[in-house]
Amino acid sequence: MINIADIIAKELGVKPSQVQAAVTLLDEGATVPFIARYRKEVTDGLDDTQLRNLEERLRYLRELEERRETILKSIAEQEKLTPELEKSIKEADTKTRLEDLYLPYKPKRRTKGQIAREAGLDPLAQGLLQDPALDPEQLAASFVDAEKGIADAKAALDGAKYILMEQFSENAELLGRLRQFLFENAVLSAKLVEGKENEGAKFSDYFDHKEALKSAPSHRALAIFRGRNEGILQASIAIVQEDTNASHPCEDTIARHFELRDQGRAADKWLQEVVRWTWRIKLLPHLETELLGELRERAEAEAIRVFAHNLKDLLMAAPAGPRATMGLDPGLRTGVKVAVVDATGQLLDHGTIFPHAPRNQWDQSIQIVAELVKKHNVELISIGNGTASRETDKLAAEVLKKHPELNAQKVMVSEAGASVYSASEFAAREFPKLDVTYRGAVSIARRLQDPLAELVKIEPKAIGVGQYQHDVSQAKMALSLGAVVEDCVNAVGVDVNTASEPLLARISGLNKTIAGNIVSFRNQNGAFGSRDDLKQVPRLGDKTFEQAAGFLRIMNGKNPLDRSAVHPEAYPLVEKIATKHSRNITQVIGDSGFLKGLSANEFVDDHFGLPTVTDIISELEKPGRDPRPEFKTAEFKDGVETMNDLNPGMILEGVVTNVTNFGAFVDIGVHQDGLVHISVLSKNFIADPREVVKAGDIVSVKVVEIDLPRKRIALSMRLDEAAGEKIDGQRPPKSRKAGHKGKKGGVVAAKTKSKEKALPDGKTGTFADLFASAKKLRN
Repeated sequence: MINIADIIAKELGVKPSQVQAAVTLLDEGATVPFIARYRKEVTDGLDDTQLRNLEERLRYLRELEERRETILKSIAEQEKLTPELEKSIKEADTKTRLEDLYLPYKPKRRTKGQIAREAGLDPLAQGLLQDPALDPEQLAASFVDAEKGIADAKAALDGAKYILMEQFSENAELLGRLRQFLFENAVLSAKLVEGKENEGAKFSDYFDHKEALKSAPSHRALAIFRGRNEGILQASIAIVQEDTNASHPCEDTIARHFELRDQGRAADKWLQEVVRWTWRIKLLPHLETELLGELRERAEAEAIRVFAHNLKDLLMAAPAGPRATMGLDPGLRTGVKVAVVDATGQLLDHGTIFPHAPRNQWDQSIQIVAELVKKHNVELISIGNGTASRETDKLAAEVLKKHPELNAQKVMVSEAGASVYSASEFAAREFPKLDVTYRGAVSIARRLQDPLAELVKIEPKAIGVGQYQHDVSQAKMALSLGAVVEDCVNAVGVDVNTASEPLLARISGLNKTIAGNIVSFRNQNGAFGSRDDLKQVPRLGDKTFEQAAGFLRIMNGKNPLDRSAVHPEAYPLVEKIATKHSRNITQVIGDSGFLKGLSANEFVDDHFGLPTVTDIISELEKPGRDPRPEFKTAEFKDGVETMNDLNPGMILEGVVTNVTNFGAFVDIGVHQDGLVHISVLSKNFIADPREVVKAGDIVSVKVVEIDLPRKRIALSMRLDEAAGEKIDGQRPPKSRKAGHKGKKGGVVAAKTKSKEKALPDGKTGTFADLFASAKKLRN
C-alpha cells in the first residue's frame, strides 16, 4: 500500500515525521490556524499554506485508500484477484489508474462483447488474435449456431470483434499510454454550433478556436465549457495529422501494444479493422470525455485558486479603523440610501436622498448629508461603487467643499455582496425593523471601517472577486474559500466583546452554534473580563477553548495578556520571563528594548520550544498587532465618470478589483473595470500577475483602448512607453474572453435590480427631520 505521509512529504518537500505529526493533530480535531501558530514544535514549523495543501492531499489520498479497499474486495468476491493484479492495485497512486485496473471487473450492463462470450465466441476471438495466419471465414464457419443467434460466419466474426474491442479497451496499461499521448499531443478545438452566431456573439473568440490541450489556460477552458453548456459551442480533442492518408497514431499504439502487424496473413486485415473500431468506437469517446473532464477539473482548480488569492487580498485589506462612518448606497430613480454608524458599527441614523434624476434634489441632499456629518461627527463617507457611484461621489465632494469645517474624508468602496448581506438571515436578525434597502448602506459603511469583520458575514462566493465562479464546483469552491476566510480571521484575531456571530464562527475551534452562545452569554452577562470567562459559555469545552483562546482578544480585561496573541497555555512562560527580571507583566509588554535583549534559548524547556518562545517575545513587543497594511485611498479623476469620458493616453488612478491569470481588472471610476493584460503589467517579464498586483492595490494606469459597444477598456501599467511596445519574451495582449464580467456582473446586477423596489412611506428620526427641512430649498 502507498504510504500517505511519505507521498505528502515528498510533494511538500518536508520530512515524513512533520506530515505525520500534522496528520495526528488534524485527526485529533486541531485546526490549521491553531497548528500553524501554536504547535510549531510538533510539526517542526509547517506554515498555514503547507498545512492547507497537506489537508487537501490527505483528503484525496484517504479517499483513494477507501476506493482501493472497495475494488480489492469486489474483485476478490468475483474470485478473479490474482497476485499480479493485487500488486498493481496496491501500487496505484491515482484514482484514474485505480479505475483503469478495475475496468474489466467492474459490474456493467450486458454488452455486445458479453453476449458474444455467452454464445461461445471467445475461442474464435482469441484464436484469431493469437494466430493471424488462420483464415477468419473458415474458422468462423465452425461457430455458426442458429440456436445461439449466430446465423452465419459474418455474425460469428462480428461477435468476435466485439469481444476483442472490449478486451483491448479495458487494458489498463494501454489506456494509460493513450491518455498520456493525447494529453501531450492533442489539440483542444471549439466550434460554433450551426445557426447560433447571433445568440452566441459573446463567444465569438471561440467560433473556430484551436490550442494545445495540455497548455489551455483556465479562463479559456472555462469559457469554452460555458459556451458548450449554453449550446453555443462544440468542444472536442483531436490529433492533428499532416498526412491524412496515414493511420491514426493511436491506432498504431493499440496495434503495437498487442503486437499486431499487417504482414499479409489471412486475419491481419480483420484484426486491423478491430483496432480501428476499438479506437473510434470505444477508446476515443471514452478518453475524450475523460480528458475534457480532467481539463475542466484543472481549470476549476485554477479558477478557485485565483478566487482564493483575490478573496484573501480583499479580506486582508487595510481597515480605516473605529471611526464614525456614513455609508452611501448609490441609486438613481430610487435614490441614494444613507446609513450612519458609530465607531463600533452601531446604526445611528438612516434615510434616502434623491440628488440625481429624475428628482434632482441636489441642494437638499447636500444639506442633509452635511447635517448628518455634523450631528454624528462622521469622519468617513463610504460610497458604494455601483450604479450612480461617480455622481454620488461628486455629491460627497461638493458637501466637503461647501463645508470645509467638516472633518470627513470620502472613499469609494466595493459594494459587491452588500445586497446579499441585506437579504440574509443574519442581517434580518441584526436589523429586524430596518428595511432591506438600508441594510446595504450599513454594510458599505462598515466594510470601510473593517473589511474583514463585515465581509465575513457574506457567503465568500457572493463577494465577486472570482473568475467564472458560477461555472466551477460549488462544493470545492466553498471548501477552499472557507479555508481562506478562516485563515484571515485567525491571522487578525477578534475582540470577543464586540465581534459579530459570523466573525466568531470563523475562529479556530468555534462554529455557528458556539459563536451564537458566546454572543448570547455576552448579551446576558455583559462583557467578558478574561479569557477564562469563556469557559462558562455553554458547549465551549476545554478542547474548544484550547483551539480558540489564542485568537480571541479581551481588550480591557483583567490580564493584559488577554489582549495579545499569546495563548493562555503560555502565560506561565511570560510570568517566568517577568519574574526572572524582577518585573511585572505590564512592564514587560511593549518594552521593545528589554524584549530585544532577551535570549529566547534561555527560556526553552520541555513545554516550550524555541519557535514558541521566539513568537511570544515578538508578540509581547507589539501585542495584538494587526497584520493588515496601512489604510490608503485612491482618488478618481474629476470629469472622468463614464467610458465616454475616456481617451487613449489618459493616466488615471484606480483600485485593483480582481486578479486573474491573464491580468488584473482595475476600477477607474467609470462603472466598468478596465483590464491590464499580463503583458503590460510590468516592464519586466512576469509569469503571474500576482507578482505585481493584488486585489485592493491602488495603481496608476494608462488608457490604451476603449471599446464602447462591448464595454471593454484596455489599460496599461507601463506608463512611459507607446501603446503596443513589446517586451522580449512577453505575451501580446489579448481581448477579454467571453463570460468574464468583472465587478459589474453577478451580485452587483442583482443589487441594481433590488433597487427598483418601492421605498417605505414612513420616515422617522433625525433623517426625516432633515429631509423635511431640505424641501424648503426647492426651486
